[in-house]
Amino acid sequence: MASDTQKVLYGLYNDEEDLKKAVKAANADHLDIMDVYTPFPVHGLDPVLGLKESRLHILGFIYGAIGASFGFGVMSYVFTRDWPIVFGGKPYWSVPAFIPITFEMTVLFAAWGMTLTFYTICGLWPGVKAKTLDNRITDNKFCIAFDVTETEDRDSEKIRSFFGKTGAAEVNVKTI
Repeated sequence: MASDTQKVLYGLYNDEEDLKKAVKAANADHLDIMDVYTPFPVHGLDPVLGLKESRLHILGFIYGAIGASFGFGVMSYVFTRDWPIVFGGKPYWSVPAFIPITFEMTVLFAAWGMTLTFYTICGLWPGVKAKTLDNRITDNKFCIAFDVTETEDRDSEKIRSFFGKTGAAEVNVKTI
């Protein structure tokens, strides 16, 4: 039976430029970075970590297209089949009159769809306990974390020396 706990060795940095240099050094030393935490987005960190562009915008377009189709379809059905009333001499199927509702449904479906997708991918649901390494990471510290759950002591010491030579202000171990 596998354990749900994870042993994490992490180093805190005081500056984002030091963090980027440390990530580059970790890549050069072939160290397997578990994650990098920052209090704000750091420009240029994604390519250094080898992260690809998010595909959330593609889903946003799909959700928006579904919303536009739904809004336009409902308006068409209501004003041509369900309740056909002539308003001010306009025809039953007046496409320009449907544009505001169609636009609003596009925005509504895209926003809700992307929000729910993001929450699902990140596991951000009510009642989920956050696994926080250090509270200062959300305030003013930058962090590189390594999973050392199944790592030998020799490799853990290699990571500790890595933090020493890259200027980490603090090195800690935490079980999450």
